[in-house]
Amino acid sequence: MIEQPMMAKICDIQEESPGVKTFFFKLNLNFEPGQFVMVWIPLLDEKPFTISYIQKDLVGISVLKRGVFTNAIHSKKIGDMLGIRGPYGRGFSLKPDSNSCVVGGGIGMASLATLVDRLNLVVDKRRGHVTVIQGARTAAEIIYQKRFRDMKLCTEDGTAGFRGTTVDLLKDLLKKQRFQKVYTCGPEKMLYKVVELCGEHGIECEVSLERYIKCGFGVCGQCDCSGQRVCIDGPIFNIQELSRMEDFGKITITKTGARVIH
Repeated sequence: MIEQPMMAKICDIQEESPGVKTFFFKLNLNFEPGQFVMVWIPLLDEKPFTISYIQKDLVGISVLKRGVFTNAIHSKKIGDMLGIRGPYGRGFSLKPDSNSCVVGGGIGMASLATLVDRLNLVVDKRRGHVTVIQGARTAAEIIYQKRFRDMKLCTEDGTAGFRGTTVDLLKDLLKKQRFQKVYTCGPEKMLYKVVELCGEHGIECEVSLERYIKCGFGVCGQCDCSGQRVCIDGPIFNIQELSRMEDFGKITITKTGARVIH
């Protein structure tokens, strides 16, 4: 683990969609799918991002342009430097010999990408199966379109794949097939409904939960969710843990510390 920000040079940039770019660095990280790193822009700020690509000494972070910090990252070019520390948090617990479903909503798919890579690598040897669902508001927001085989797409406006939400598509699939485990990341309202659906069907489920993470290692308490510090107790939580977290799907804490109803 890198405890202090290490300046890393951007060695490649890949456009995933009109609003998402992946920035690649040559780094050797001991990373588990579901963990995150803190990315630092000197004199500006530091924010958490998942690793969306990892191969030997090459890692990538996929960044959605939506605020001052992410706009600053999007303005970076090959050869520019960013500070990186981590990885932090608890990753997914893989169940590779089962029929699994990975459900990603929006940029949440970035948190699931290395999990899909890992599952596909192991599942092929153990005769399991991985179904990947990715949802977005419209076709232009779909990322990694050519990365995963047989990925099932859904869009709210019907411009790509199934017309509806990821929850609608998961419900439809559950009429025809059985999953032993579901992994998911996306907007919290979506996560809440996926967990609810898995509970109804008796399916094991793990969620990558997003909260406003400031320090990354459990000191500031900014990312609290019902007494759980998402940065170190998570960001991956299972269905049993989430059932004890009353704020899940209902309350979030903003960067000012205010509690806000979803």
